[in-house]
Amino acid sequence: MSTPASFPPRSLRPGLLLTLLAGAQFLVVLNTSIVNVALPAIGQDLELTPNGLAWIVNAYLIAFGALLPLGGRLTDLLGHRTAFLAGLLVFAVGSLAAGVSSGAGILIGARAVQGIGAALLSPASLAILLAHWAPGPGRGKALGVWGAASAAGGAAGVLLSGVLTSTLGWWAIFAISALLTLPGLIATPLLLARSERKRTARLDVPGALIVTAGLTLLVYGLGAKDTTPLPDFVLPAAGMLLLSALMPIERRAKDPLLPPALLRTRSVATGNLLMLLLGAVWVATFFFLPLYQQKVLGYSPLEAGLTQLPLAAALMAASWAAGRLRGTLLPGLIVLAAGLLWLARLPLDGAFLPDLLGPSVLIGAGLGLAFVPLTALGIERAEPRHAGIAGGLINTSRQVGGALGLAILTTLAAPVAAQATPALATLAYGYRHALVAAALIALLAAAGAGIHLLRGRNRAATSAPDLPGSS
Repeated sequence: MSTPASFPPRSLRPGLLLTLLAGAQFLVVLNTSIVNVALPAIGQDLELTPNGLAWIVNAYLIAFGALLPLGGRLTDLLGHRTAFLAGLLVFAVGSLAAGVSSGAGILIGARAVQGIGAALLSPASLAILLAHWAPGPGRGKALGVWGAASAAGGAAGVLLSGVLTSTLGWWAIFAISALLTLPGLIATPLLLARSERKRTARLDVPGALIVTAGLTLLVYGLGAKDTTPLPDFVLPAAGMLLLSALMPIERRAKDPLLPPALLRTRSVATGNLLMLLLGAVWVATFFFLPLYQQKVLGYSPLEAGLTQLPLAAALMAASWAAGRLRGTLLPGLIVLAAGLLWLARLPLDGAFLPDLLGPSVLIGAGLGLAFVPLTALGIERAEPRHAGIAGGLINTSRQVGGALGLAILTTLAAPVAAQATPALATLAYGYRHALVAAALIALLAAAGAGIHLLRGRNRAATSAPDLPGSS
């Protein structure tokens, strides 16, 4: 396929290159969930408190979410291949350190190093994809594969965590992550030409410090409820205050971390806003569903992981299909809301086939049909020189949306649940209200997508190419 002159020549082995990029995204998402089932074993071996165990999860998520914009900007400045290789190398070092760690502090620090590597790796993989697949059906298919890899990583994390922890020990979940970086470290120099570094551009240090500190306070504060002596609102409010000061600084910066022109692009702004909402629904679903399965229905952790395979399979298949079809964004969000409302019944004597299978498939399909076109919407109209930061920004929106949604929905579930008895009914009642609220968020996103599509049709005279799945 011929590409426009503004795009570099595609790899002579595009299938291998796409496998490399999808594998990197798989690795990033894998490590958001691979520790979950292993936490009890880690806590026993390292004598960790519940708060200490939470940091095993949060150290990765906070470093990843807070550093994504900086990682995206470094991708643009250093060159895509350099940033991708650096991300893989940092991730490998963090994974090895986690696997051999003998104390809680070392393990938590190693997880943060993994998060730093992921914050480089994820936007770099998206930037490389944008650079090697020109707008059109080819890019849509590539984004579909990339999105399917995200879904596979989330599902594989739960299963690998259970299998490896029960057979080899918790150290093996980090060893497998280190091993998975080796093919990428070998293949990247073979598949990608050396990328040009922007020698005239400089890193916006004040912008980088503000956005990193602001996102750290926001993401940590949203998940640190009742774990600090401060009122719960203080840290998120401080983060929002820092982030609100960013734009005046960026307008005066010679090489801004977040270029104002990028944020003024309608599709970029809309894509990130809707991804914020989708992230809230995504994280809340994978939080409340296993809780209902284990605490109300009495499933074991492994049973809960296995019964989420249909959801993961539907998510992978829908992501793959969304890259090849048009018009999946709005239907996907509506299907997602329908699946959440169906799941929200949450009967106390629920069974997998009549009560979980159907809504799980709908939720997975809705997430996949919406995720790929929203990713495309957030990055497609970005200038090539801003591809890295655009990729970092859309991932940041998903991460921050997840933290924000989880904080709101868990707060909503707790007081509502306290009004019902007995204990199982209390839990199910609270989870039910959280899932109904998540469905309303999905419908809000659908309304936003509908408005965007109507405005786009009103500008139908424009000659811009169709976004995969979003028209």
